[in-house]
Amino acid sequence: MRLVSSFLKKIVYPTLSMSGVFRRIAGQGLAVLTYHGVIPDGYKFVDPGFDGNLVSANAFRKQLQRLKKCFNIIAPEDVLAWLQEGRALPERAVLLTSDDGLLNNLTEMLPILQAEGLKCLFFVTGASTRDERSMLWYEELFLLLTDDLRAARTSEQYHSPGRFEASGGGLTIRGELGSREQRRSIWWDVVKQLSRVDADTRKWFLTEISGQLVSTSWRGFDAQDPVSCRRYTFMTRQELLQLAAAGMTIGAHTSSHPILSQLPIELARVEVVESKAWLEYALQRKVWAFAFPFGDAQSVTPQVLELPSEAGYAAAFLNYGGGLGVELPAHALPRIHVTAKMNLAEMEAHVSGFYMQLKNTANISSEAR
Repeated sequence: MRLVSSFLKKIVYPTLSMSGVFRRIAGQGLAVLTYHGVIPDGYKFVDPGFDGNLVSANAFRKQLQRLKKCFNIIAPEDVLAWLQEGRALPERAVLLTSDDGLLNNLTEMLPILQAEGLKCLFFVTGASTRDERSMLWYEELFLLLTDDLRAARTSEQYHSPGRFEASGGGLTIRGELGSREQRRSIWWDVVKQLSRVDADTRKWFLTEISGQLVSTSWRGFDAQDPVSCRRYTFMTRQELLQLAAAGMTIGAHTSSHPILSQLPIELARVEVVESKAWLEYALQRKVWAFAFPFGDAQSVTPQVLELPSEAGYAAAFLNYGGGLGVELPAHALPRIHVTAKMNLAEMEAHVSGFYMQLKNTANISSEAR
């Protein structure tokens, strides 16, 4: 499958893009792109997978320019009017969205969007309604679990594999750190476990793990380092207000970004409802859009899928399955996840709907065997 994927990305997609096929075959409807931010200039990558959700400023600019050339980028309010009033969308309509509300959304993304004359729907967590700096809990966990590997790259000293164990709130988590692959596996397992508890309990676990694993090299994000802050921390309330004042639309992304399918349904409901209330209070305007954290099929169960509609959102967004020509349920709108590895031709293949057509054809062929 890797050979097939590489052949598509390097040969098929560029050929079809240069010949204008993607633009000609683009289906009707709406294609929604998901970004997670733009890497600040001067940032030193921690891990390709870990940092791969963010794109470079140059890549972001080129992607927007390609989208403007081949498709019609619309404002978030056009989508709201389509949903609530039945207004028609233009041909080859594309909506830009960005998840998590990292500070680089304001400092790196916004200037590029403004230079290109475009609007974006930014999904932020409850952390951006507060004044203190904070970061995504699962990114902090990743940095904790890989700190000694990163330190080993710049020092002759290599810390021995760490062990941790913590119990509380009816949950026990433990792990023994070895290779990078083992750590990534442990990290994701702990992310799923900590998504089963409320935010305060999760914070307590992170403190316990930190106390057992932290080496002398660990500093977390440095509040005095602007590059580190822009990469890792959330926007604060005042920064969120700046983004909104610049004409961008703000949506909700839960209070604390757990995997909702792992939470008891009542706690999941609180995450969805409270984030809307906090944002509306901070912004003094209605928040009509919601994005499921992680947003893959495993994190959004049928019960979870019903929560945004119950909470009064006009739209809710997944993070897979997007492209022109796909079905568009108002509270399960599919999106295309843009990563650092995605080239321009591959992005066009997704937006045009070609990728999903190819995938569906392959699935049908596989089932017919």
